[in-house]
Amino acid sequence: MPLSAAIGLAGVNYCLRRQNSSLSCVRTRRLNKMRAKGKNPFSVHLIADLESPRFIEDAKKLKKILWEAAEVANNIPLKTSIHKFPLQGITGVVLLAESHIAIHTWPEHGFIAVDIFTCGKQTKPYSALKYLKKVFRPKKTKVLFIKRGKQ
Repeated sequence: MPLSAAIGLAGVNYCLRRQNSSLSCVRTRRLNKMRAKGKNPFSVHLIADLESPRFIEDAKKLKKILWEAAEVANNIPLKTSIHKFPLQGITGVVLLAESHIAIHTWPEHGFIAVDIFTCGKQTKPYSALKYLKKVFRPKKTKVLFIKRGKQ
């Protein structure tokens, strides 16, 4: 049975999900309802912790993954930058016309931090996160959802 929790604090929502549960949780429905009513925040910021994921330490592969995550979310990717650390770990960011998607890995701690910041009525930040979860297959995911700007 999937574990889930949601806490609302001044426009911030938090979700905890196990591997096989859907990310189409309350926050996605709320965002869709807001958009349908014309109450769009300027942007949506998802901050996710992927625990015990599959690690990809190849810079070329990570660049492709970030680019595809952007496209899946209906964003326009502009440029990627990847930095591979000498011993282990990799940081990557894809600059979007709508903002950015970033990944930071800590293989020694079994952890990947994901930052998805998008704006625009047509963007789908949860689709990018769902894609990244499919690629990295974490055992547990924690998500912080922040509506930024006017509503």
